[in-house]
Amino acid sequence: MKKLLLTTAIMLSGFSTSADAADKYTFDKLHSQIIFFVDHLGFAKSEGEFHDYDGHYMFDEEHPEKSSVEVTIKTASIDMDDEAWDAHLKNADFFNVEKFPEMTFKSTSIKVTGDKTGEITGDLTILGVTKPVTLTTVHNKTGENPYSKKIESGFSAKTTIKRSDFGMTYGLPGVGDDVEIMIEVEGVRVDPTSVE
Repeated sequence: MKKLLLTTAIMLSGFSTSADAADKYTFDKLHSQIIFFVDHLGFAKSEGEFHDYDGHYMFDEEHPEKSSVEVTIKTASIDMDDEAWDAHLKNADFFNVEKFPEMTFKSTSIKVTGDKTGEITGDLTILGVTKPVTLTTVHNKTGENPYSKKIESGFSAKTTIKRSDFGMTYGLPGVGDDVEIMIEVEGVRVDPTSVE
């Protein structure tokens, strides 16, 4: 009976806001990655990754422009595959994780550019500085996971930012200013009728 009442309430709420038509997804962290690349002295691009993050996204498959995303990343979870390098990236020269333990991204608009493509624009905050950033995004697939039997959706996104825009200037120009960001997301749909 509780599930019936909840389902009825959801249906009666209709589409009073754009987010109402969208399904909520939580991140499947095992199959999602936040990776970045930065030029190192012109020899090669060094790769890093953040492992600890949380948030969700609302996805309206019929009207993707009504979707949204919010994510909070723990800066201390940075991983450069080297303990000394990790420690340097965590100190005040770079992410200053004690003072700024989190960086965030919250979408402000979504533009559909093709059947499976779009541009997600939002506010990125690093070191307490907020700048607009646009992610070029591909919707890979939405459907039932054959193993878990849950509905999932997957996206690939990328962008390039200048770290100096956020006040991170250590090592310039030897260590590159441009930071290439690549994101692979697999999300699990939250059942709106579930009652804990």
